[in-house]
Amino acid sequence: MVKLTLIARVTDGLPLAEGLDTDKNQDLEYYKQQAKNLFKKISQGPTPPSRASYESGPYFLHYLIEAGVCYLTLCDRGYPKKLAYQYLEDLQKEFHSLNHSEVAAAARPYAFIKFDTFIQKTKRLYLDTRTQRNLNKMNEELAEVQQIMTRNIQEVLGQGEKLENVVRMSSNLTEESKKYAGRAKDLSRQALIRKYLPFAVVLGLVLLVTLLRYYVF
Repeated sequence: MVKLTLIARVTDGLPLAEGLDTDKNQDLEYYKQQAKNLFKKISQGPTPPSRASYESGPYFLHYLIEAGVCYLTLCDRGYPKKLAYQYLEDLQKEFHSLNHSEVAAAARPYAFIKFDTFIQKTKRLYLDTRTQRNLNKMNEELAEVQQIMTRNIQEVLGQGEKLENVVRMSSNLTEESKKYAGRAKDLSRQALIRKYLPFAVVLGLVLLVTLLRYYVF
């Protein structure tokens, strides 16, 4: 069955709407964060596929992108992929019809939170896969459902984490290099002082003695 539903803007990953489920399952918070991380990755990377599925533990994350908006749902692993994408298509058509002209101007998260009413109504229609309505939908041809790429969410998000770690390590290395260069200059300066200080002291004493003799005698 459908567990979570989130809608976000593709350009920056800003959450636009969410299914406010009545059962506050704390375990789902982990997968909600995965979905938000996926939105962030989509917004930062190259042009993503318009549809993709990601396996994560006992669930699948399915999303579709249309007109700059990403519609995502978390479903049980056994939930039919056809129904999941039909569910997302229903959401996309209604959301686009109501809000497409306002998406680009949205400045705060969950600006379209009232869309939850439609999410909940549509979700109830897709709860039971054995209803005649849903059986009919599974028999319909849904474009390219079987060809939709399926990957592991940890693998996908892990790549981003590894990249962030490389950037962070590179930045740290640059800072350490700057610190090392500064310390090297200080050590070099101190070495020169230690090397030439005795000569400077002797030269100073000679000049002092010479001046004293000149003025005294």
